[in-house]
Amino acid sequence: MANPAPASDNGGIAITEHRLANGLRVVLSEDHLTPVAAVCLWYDVGSRHEVKGRTGLAHLFEHLMFQGSANVSNNGHFELVQGAGGSLNGTTSFERTNYFETMPTHQLELALWLEADRMGSLLAALDDASMENQRDVVKNERRQRYDNVPYGTAFEKLTALSFPGEHPYHHTPIGSMADLDAATLEDARTFFRTYYAPNNAVLSVVGDIDPEQTIAWVEKYFGSIPAHDGKQPPRDGTLPETMGQEVRELIEEEVPSRALMAAYRLPHDGSREADAADLALTVLGSGESSRLYNRLVRRDRTAVSAGFGLLRLAGAPSLGWLDVKTSGEATIQQIELAVDEELARFATDGPTAEELERAQAQIEREWLDRLTTVAGRADELCRYAVLFGDPKLVNSALGKVLDVTAEEVKAVAAARLRPDNRAVLVYEPLPDTAAANDAAEEDAA
Repeated sequence: MANPAPASDNGGIAITEHRLANGLRVVLSEDHLTPVAAVCLWYDVGSRHEVKGRTGLAHLFEHLMFQGSANVSNNGHFELVQGAGGSLNGTTSFERTNYFETMPTHQLELALWLEADRMGSLLAALDDASMENQRDVVKNERRQRYDNVPYGTAFEKLTALSFPGEHPYHHTPIGSMADLDAATLEDARTFFRTYYAPNNAVLSVVGDIDPEQTIAWVEKYFGSIPAHDGKQPPRDGTLPETMGQEVRELIEEEVPSRALMAAYRLPHDGSREADAADLALTVLGSGESSRLYNRLVRRDRTAVSAGFGLLRLAGAPSLGWLDVKTSGEATIQQIELAVDEELARFATDGPTAEELERAQAQIEREWLDRLTTVAGRADELCRYAVLFGDPKLVNSALGKVLDVTAEEVKAVAAARLRPDNRAVLVYEPLPDTAAANDAAEEDAA
């Protein structure tokens, strides 16, 4: 396999760092394999920074950032980048908001100017019209992705069950309809002034770049943007290692089949224990070779799908996410009994040598696939800089996963993958839905 990026003297990705006088942290990685460059900007703000009654502001602002600035009107950011042959987007999570472009090398300056223009002058264009426009867009997104699709609110409900009511991770980034309606233009302006400042951001530029010229452009366009010192740290996300007892909710909705979903409290991202948990969940529930898939789908034929994945969180316990959709007349009790048997067996025996090797190879492949693209590399450099303080940690991340032992995987499973350390969501179809599904199966037969 080809090296995903030029190596530094120690064998990892070549990384250089700079900091502007206004606090903007800049991370560069030079790679001349293809004539493209990725720009990635992470702001240290996500839903965990929001306050009660104003949830969803971080995500709303992600949309507002594409509504124009002092020198770019309306949809101009998209038009200019795509017109130059580039691609772009932005996303919001519990812990950060990011914006990114991948451009032909000769258009790198344009991407940097665009990001600087909205960082420095978005308030010049933010008005009631743009606020109402994007408020409606976010509310429609909520309807389409959460409220009006089968199992759509599962993530929101399980997160709320997993984290106590006043915890900063209790609500998801999408926000509530009521809070979106309540947000004012002044709320948005205050949010921007507080969090969209250069000293609250990391800018990474990766690819076919001239580092000296790139830094000159960054200084030119970002250097005059003033810092802001009003940011408050997010509320403490510390919790006990385990929940202490199971919490459970039954949902009766128009869904295609019964479903068992659960969230287990797991170690914080960035720890060796989190890597061990990732390997445990990969063995148990990632892909058709996993234990839960083999048991529930292949052997018992009580499920049509079975997955177990890790939601990594740095400022709060991570969550192990179980998702099983039933087959035919299988009951939730059957599914749950089988899941608990498999987890107990794994906690006692741990992974086999073959399972551990396969899980490590799977994570390695996913990691290298991500680092193969300049955009993926730029995003990871920002992630390690914002969440863990050092972008160079990207060079040791994979080695840490490959160094985890079977005993460590077994230990984290025994300590955390237990019935008294999970939030459970059970979906039962409404009677009319179940009857319609049965009729459809009979017709198909």
